[in-house]
Amino acid sequence: MDTDGRMRITAYLSRFLPVHDLAGDDDIFELGYTGSLFALQLVAFVEHEFGITVDGEDLELEHLRTLDALDAFVTRKLSAPAPR
Repeated sequence: MDTDGRMRITAYLSRFLPVHDLAGDDDIFELGYTGSLFALQLVAFVEHEFGITVDGEDLELEHLRTLDALDAFVTRKLSAPAPR
């Protein structure tokens, strides 16, 4: 994803988490910063912010655990061909 997209994700996370110390590969769930309810908030955020649809098969915690994973997930969804 471009730097702007990553910055938008980081800005969102900063509203809820101490992201000033968050490395791209830090697992926000394992570190205890958040839980499953926040995962739903993240899904809603990426759908609204980036205009993507998170389908049932996309609902894997692995896509949301780290800033790097979330960035890669959004990038993949944005580059996927539109459904017909």
